[in-house]
Amino acid sequence: MSYRLGVDVGGTFTDLLLVNEKSGQTWTAKVPSTPADQSIGVLNGIARVCERAGIDPTAIDHVMHGTTVATNTVLTGTGARCGLVTTQGYRQVLQIARSFVPGGLGGWVIYNKSLPMAPLACTIEAKERMSAKGDVVTPLDEAHLREQLRSLRSKNIEALTVSLINAYANDRHEKRIKEIAAEELPGLPVSLSSEVVPEMQEYERTVTTVANSYVRPKVQKYVHNLQTKLEQKTKNVKLHILRSDGGLASAKSSAEYPVNLLMSGPAGGVTGALWVAVQAGFPNLLTVDVGGTSTDVALIMNGEPRLRRETTVGDVTVRASSVDIRTVGAGGGSIAHVPELTKALRVGPQSAGADPGPAAYGRGGTEPTVTDANVVLGYMPEMQRLGGDLELKRDLSQQAVQKIADSLGKSIKDAALGIYDIVNENMVGALRLVSVEQGHDPRDYALIAFGGAGPLHANALSRLLGSWPSIIPPGPGVLCALGDATTAVRDESARTFIRKFSETSAKDVAKLLRSLADDAARALEREKVPRSDMRIGYQVDVRYHGQGLQLTVNVDVDDLEKRGLEAVSEPFDEEHKRLFTFALPLEHELVNVRAFVQGKSIQVQRPSIEKGGPDPKAAAVGKQKTYMDGKDYTAIVYDRAKLKAGNKVAGPAIVMEMDSTTVILPGHTGLVEKFGNILIYPDGHKALKGGGGAKAAARPARKPAKLAKAKPAARAKTVVKAVAKAKAKGGAKKGRR
Repeated sequence: MSYRLGVDVGGTFTDLLLVNEKSGQTWTAKVPSTPADQSIGVLNGIARVCERAGIDPTAIDHVMHGTTVATNTVLTGTGARCGLVTTQGYRQVLQIARSFVPGGLGGWVIYNKSLPMAPLACTIEAKERMSAKGDVVTPLDEAHLREQLRSLRSKNIEALTVSLINAYANDRHEKRIKEIAAEELPGLPVSLSSEVVPEMQEYERTVTTVANSYVRPKVQKYVHNLQTKLEQKTKNVKLHILRSDGGLASAKSSAEYPVNLLMSGPAGGVTGALWVAVQAGFPNLLTVDVGGTSTDVALIMNGEPRLRRETTVGDVTVRASSVDIRTVGAGGGSIAHVPELTKALRVGPQSAGADPGPAAYGRGGTEPTVTDANVVLGYMPEMQRLGGDLELKRDLSQQAVQKIADSLGKSIKDAALGIYDIVNENMVGALRLVSVEQGHDPRDYALIAFGGAGPLHANALSRLLGSWPSIIPPGPGVLCALGDATTAVRDESARTFIRKFSETSAKDVAKLLRSLADDAARALEREKVPRSDMRIGYQVDVRYHGQGLQLTVNVDVDDLEKRGLEAVSEPFDEEHKRLFTFALPLEHELVNVRAFVQGKSIQVQRPSIEKGGPDPKAAAVGKQKTYMDGKDYTAIVYDRAKLKAGNKVAGPAIVMEMDSTTVILPGHTGLVEKFGNILIYPDGHKALKGGGGAKAAARPARKPAKLAKAKPAARAKTVVKAVAKAKAKGGAKKGRR
């Protein structure tokens, strides 16, 4: 009998989910992370979860792992010292970059741009040149190149990047440089832009390949160490790492192309959330993953997570496919502070992390964190043990939060509630980036919260956004590990193909896409994935001719061959309208084409829970004094394992489980559905009366309003009326208070 293990390493905890591949039965575990060597935490977790399952670790044959090693390497600036080879005349490509200043109008005053990951002192030029069509304009001067490479020996570089002009059209010179580098700089890892991202735009291609070199030594070391230790504990185990786009990559591919892992950790949560929520009938979702250090949010529409062609970590943006995840420094370990200058309460982005952690953990932490605020507010019951064995120190949390209360001149309860409210607003700010700012109305989406701290904030977030229901899945603290365990091997192949629609045909584009799919499929075949288990998808990057902006459009090749290039232009125009409210009467132009191939994922058992009536009193295990919405309440505490389908848990209430705690606020009710998900709605919602819940959330997200099609004058008139109406409504509400 074989077992598959999903492992998610976070800043504070390492979560594991073990799956019996034959029966689909699962077991979970949560252990503290070990930042100094993450593999130690992974091995501790394996021992814990195998003990619970009653199996020997040698029974595990697959490990699916979401990791933040690549992400943290970029964020902390601890990557390799990189050398860079460019075409002569392009040595300053990273320094010139793209013009970008974050923040408001005064952002340029305080913005300190980070240094390139490949220093100018370690950048050399190769005498060569390719045309945009791939023709050799200037042959490679190998003697000059060898001389330049020798000059890098004294620079102590740890990795080398080769990114030549137009190498996406012809990679001959890059491959030859790699061969020469192996002779002149033996043992040095070399990344080629034509292999990492064979697409046009020199800066994007170069910075992506340099980022690959920058994180490569650390990722290679981590993957090698983890695989070695796994082989010592298990037998013939196969290690896969989660990619940023939600698929899996082999250990070898992950070590060679780690730039595809920058969103590895958060992508697992989106995959797990999608798997849970779609089964419950909610294909339109806002996902909120609240861990100890940060909160990751994403949007899922019609059962498909939003993907983007760029991945951003800190102020580094690379061209690599990823789930459209936005991260904010707001988690259970986020530290609250009151700056002396402003006397205004702030929460995060600094975090207490896993060591020493929040004061409540009793490991030496003294700074007030979000977790400590939740303890003071009574949202984490005294009887609860985090991960099953970590006892919370309420007195230490009170001592920590008292510092904030003293600084603000508030009671300790109001100070804690202030921390809670501010961190919720920080999370809403991230959710607006994936919804409102991309033309999506949050009210058209359900909100699913997970991670160890997600269910503590879910009800409040839904109330702020109008996103109902708040979905709390069973085992929310290990949902990322579930996503890791249930995803499948994935690869993609892409190339630049710049053609106006009048210069090509649907037949030519379809032929190219199918060819790219064959390339990607061969990569999966090397991972022993049969063609019959492969799912193929296609995308094209399109723009209006003469425009720099391009948008990615999903393509059905059969539809493309049947309808022609209108199968591309129509969805592009719709997306352009949704994002910018208009479409242009210009010819369309293809820029890049790609195909992705994904294997078959494992089927995890999803049993229905026992049915019961609306009264949940059989699951009640005690009472807890809480402070909600500025008032004292006595909340009933429930054991989630004892809740039954059909139970209605009225707020104020707290639901405990091994890996998380759910807070249901006054005026809200949690409905337990057949799979054990808790669906939180405002009292009086029609779903609580027996209908409309899943159907309401399953409706397609709203299309751009008619306002987008109106003339400018009509739009302005409509907006003025809407603002006036909103003000009048707000005034009426004030008058009623």
